[in-house]
Amino acid sequence: MIFGITLLPSNTVVVEEKVNKISAEIITVKEYSHSELLFLDNNFTAFKEALAFKESQGKYTAINTLGYLGKYQFGASTLERFRIYDTNHFLKNPELQERAFIALCKVNKWILRKDIQRSVGKKINGIEITESGILAAAHLSGAGNVKKYLRSNGDFNFSDAYGSTIQYYMKRFADYNVSEIKANRKAKVAI
Repeated sequence: MIFGITLLPSNTVVVEEKVNKISAEIITVKEYSHSELLFLDNNFTAFKEALAFKESQGKYTAINTLGYLGKYQFGASTLERFRIYDTNHFLKNPELQERAFIALCKVNKWILRKDIQRSVGKKINGIEITESGILAAAHLSGAGNVKKYLRSNGDFNFSDAYGSTIQYYMKRFADYNVSEIKANRKAKVAI
C-alpha cells in the first residue's frame, strides 16, 4: 500500500490509497477532518519526532550502513561521551535513547550558545537561522561544523555520506520551540 496525503484549504485532508492487485490498480479516496488527525505543536517533542523520522523513520532498532544506531542515529563515539558502551543494550532501550538525545541537545546547546545568540534571526543563503535549526544541524554534523558554517556565513557547508547538509537541516528543522532544553556542558545520561 502507498499513501499520499493532500491538505486542502477547506480543512479537509484527502488520503489516497493505492493497492496493486495482480495487474489492476485500485484507488480509493477517504476524507478526514483535521480533528481526526494527529498534529504536534512546534515544541521540543515535535522537534525530536521530526528529526527522528528523518534519521531513522523513528525506529529505535535502526542501524544504517555506516553503523549509526537507533532512533536518532548515534555514532559510537557520541555514545561513549555519555558512557554508553553497550550498543546492543542501547538499541533495545528506547528510554535510554531518548535520554541520550536530550543530553546531546543540552551539550550542543552549551557548545553553540554564543553562536545561537549571534546568529538566530539572521539569514544565510536565504534561510532564516533558528535555534532548532542550529540544534538539528549539530545533530547531523557536530557542533564544531555548525560553528564553521555560521561563522563562514554559509560558505562552509558540511554534508554527510548520504548528502544531507547543514543548510538543509537548518531549513528543514527551523521554527521549533526548543527552549525547554537548557544548555549544559556536563549533561549526563542516567542509566
